[in-house]
Amino acid sequence: MSSDTQTVAVTEANVLRRAADFLELAKPRVVLMVLITAFVGFYVGSAAVPNYLELLQMLFGTALAAGGTLALNQYLERDTDSVMERTRHRPLPDGRLQPREAAWFGTLITLAGLIYLALAVNLMSACVTAVITLSYLLLYTPLKRKSSLCMLVGAVPGALPPVIGWVAARGTLTVDAWVLFAIMFLWQVPHTLAIARLYRDDYAKAGIRFLPVIDPDSGSTDRQIISHSAALLAVSLLPTLLGFAGTIYFVAAFVLGMGFLVSGVRLAMNSTLLRARRLLYASLIYLPVLLLIMALDRVR
Repeated sequence: MSSDTQTVAVTEANVLRRAADFLELAKPRVVLMVLITAFVGFYVGSAAVPNYLELLQMLFGTALAAGGTLALNQYLERDTDSVMERTRHRPLPDGRLQPREAAWFGTLITLAGLIYLALAVNLMSACVTAVITLSYLLLYTPLKRKSSLCMLVGAVPGALPPVIGWVAARGTLTVDAWVLFAIMFLWQVPHTLAIARLYRDDYAKAGIRFLPVIDPDSGSTDRQIISHSAALLAVSLLPTLLGFAGTIYFVAAFVLGMGFLVSGVRLAMNSTLLRARRLLYASLIYLPVLLLIMALDRVR
């Protein structure tokens, strides 16, 4: 192999490595979950035959804005990430990308996503997405090192993606959209607390004040998990009662909700890492299955 060929190969490898680092900044797995919830909001909120071109446009703009917001979050939390074992190998704390690069990347694709939504979908979907970005970066992110209330504040932007889909399809906010928001909001509390319980020592080392960090005996944590899981069980039945999901969904929501609640109660009865991990797995099964059945059993 000639020296020129070797140089080209090395250059291509470096480009691919940097591209992979920028992609990691955007947290594609989290973006995928955002897109799933936005898709369900659009699909459930659509008429009998959804506008699939508009759906794709909504998903594209949402993906850009979500990825950019998550990249900016990593930019803001680069010092904290360097302390924690689970995050110290991310591109910024590991030195594979420079902070200025991450800031520009996050800003540009966030703005691109918001502008695209406003022009290709509708202004309301862009506004809801902007609320997610601003509340996530300006409220939730700095609050994580100040108060355990960060969990509830962070649940707001995390619960809004299905609302993006709904307003993209309907062009207006209705009670149904807020029910989707409530389901997402209530689900996030036990989900986040399970993660915080698993990585309590890591979060404590970084000064992040999630509830399990400042509640070593887990009393308040257990109460929050059980109360929000019970509320989730009740609220998840509303789509059928309000008439935008069918009986199959109602039965599935009840069964899934009971299983999720039982997982939370078991953790409260014996707060071990194993049971926290089981609650986390239950949350990761609960949400996509619930949303899938809601979409399949929507009332057209």
